[in-house]
Amino acid sequence: MPLSHGAACPPSRPAASRAAATMGEAPEPSSQASLAVLSKVELRVSCRHLLDRDTLNKSDPCVLLLMQSQGQWVEVDRSEVIKSNLNPVFAKIFTVDYYFEEVQKLRFEVYDSHGQAGVGTHDDDFLGGMECTVGQIVAQKRVTKPLFLKYGKFAGKSTITVISEEISGNNGYVELAFRAKKLDDKDLFSKSDPFLEIYRIDDNSSEQLVYRTEVVKNNLSPIWEPFKVSLNSLCSCEEKRKLRCVVWDYDSRGKHDFIGEFFTTFEEMQKAMGENKVQWECMNPKYKIKKRNYKNSGVVVLLDLKIHRVYSFLDYIMGGCQIHFTVAIDFTASNGDPRNSCSLHYINPYQPNEYLKALVAVGEICQDYDSDKKFSALGFGARIPPKYEVSHDFAINFNPDNDECEGIQGVVESYQSCLPKIQLYGPTNVAPIITKVARVAAEEERTKEASQYFILLILTDGVVTDMADTREAIVRASYLPMSIIIVGVGNADFTDMQILDGDDGVLRSPRGEPVLRDIVQFVPFRDFKNASPTALAKCVLAEVPKQVVEYYSYKAFPPRCPQPHTPDSNLGSPQ
Repeated sequence: MPLSHGAACPPSRPAASRAAATMGEAPEPSSQASLAVLSKVELRVSCRHLLDRDTLNKSDPCVLLLMQSQGQWVEVDRSEVIKSNLNPVFAKIFTVDYYFEEVQKLRFEVYDSHGQAGVGTHDDDFLGGMECTVGQIVAQKRVTKPLFLKYGKFAGKSTITVISEEISGNNGYVELAFRAKKLDDKDLFSKSDPFLEIYRIDDNSSEQLVYRTEVVKNNLSPIWEPFKVSLNSLCSCEEKRKLRCVVWDYDSRGKHDFIGEFFTTFEEMQKAMGENKVQWECMNPKYKIKKRNYKNSGVVVLLDLKIHRVYSFLDYIMGGCQIHFTVAIDFTASNGDPRNSCSLHYINPYQPNEYLKALVAVGEICQDYDSDKKFSALGFGARIPPKYEVSHDFAINFNPDNDECEGIQGVVESYQSCLPKIQLYGPTNVAPIITKVARVAAEEERTKEASQYFILLILTDGVVTDMADTREAIVRASYLPMSIIIVGVGNADFTDMQILDGDDGVLRSPRGEPVLRDIVQFVPFRDFKNASPTALAKCVLAEVPKQVVEYYSYKAFPPRCPQPHTPDSNLGSPQ
């Protein structure tokens, strides 16, 4: 997506924002969780083929992260400057609060830094920018996009890659502390300035930088500061996944000297702590071949390891769980003749009706979490062609074999197209719709893994007629990977609808059986008539992350391991 602003000069210091950011370590868990089960997301950034703005050297890149707040771009934080490098891998970890029920817009801007002159003081310093949403990043886990200059112009072949890792709201990380002993001295007139890098080796043999420590000056037996990394970041759910740990002697020009390396696993680290055998020989393969009496280039010691394991909504999303979105629209006669401007289904070319407003507000959030962007769209309470019999679960595209539409816009077009072809009728029966989606969700449950979760959005103008059957259907659905959102459209008395929302008490079937978990959220649209679409979406989707975690916790289904991504080559080594 081209940037609309060009290369505006950013503020000299990060502005206050509700997005938090840390320098290379995970934040302390928040003591107050929001209704949305607050999670934090780590964003790791790398670039390829950056423009070279310097005459005698390569660009010294730095990345700024901005977040949109009330229509304005606000700087959240910025990375370190990497000297003389057109393919940088930034050690800086950006950390943002994540809200499933919001569209959180981000912008990444890359600048060529000039030391004391600061970052972004001239247009010539701008190396390119990219915009996306937090939802897109966490759903895809890895996003690579081209960088753009002013006026939508490509920044040559420059690309930026953002990789997301989730930190659970209550201690979803591992804390590690390392030191080294008797490292090789790489400097002529002083001792080495060592730092440690940890890389995760993925299934396709590529390496992902997990953490880079600070540099300890003039010391062959350094003690590095303890640091925290998410468990997903460290080993991608697999304790046996190989880790490569590399010790370097820092060079201010970016040409760091290799001291040595060792390989381990998170499983081995835990076992070593338990058996008090917590050190590894740091080896230089070239020295091992050339030097006859070579033993090692020093040893690295694991001083401490603390771990707390917990699964969250983002663990499941980043593990590949897809949100399957279904919308069900009330076509009963109480809505009024769609040809009449007083009808709730009237199509005004200048102003979307309440059905469309609610559909788009919720659908735009959910679409980031569905990889194929195809959404089921159903109708109920109408007489439909060709026989004009009443149906309470028909596809609004009139394709009984495939009720899916292409994107939210496809649902909107199918809705507008079907209105002239049907006869609004009744009654307001929603149990058939819930049962239909529940059948699909039941098939997913049989896979015994966290791969698909179903959200059913019911848009209706009246009180449910088949209340007993609906209560029964909801109780059955509470055992499945499924949530139900009901938006009341129009000015009807929706008092009885509160029965279906379990906030004020446990919903029970007509036989007295309680729901396993609260899966229904009811909201009257009139409460949000004068509010933004964002406010409606926040209200109706705020409980979904909690409902997803409750279901998979009950079933004891762990998140699936994230699928490996094809990396950019040569991202892992200092230059």
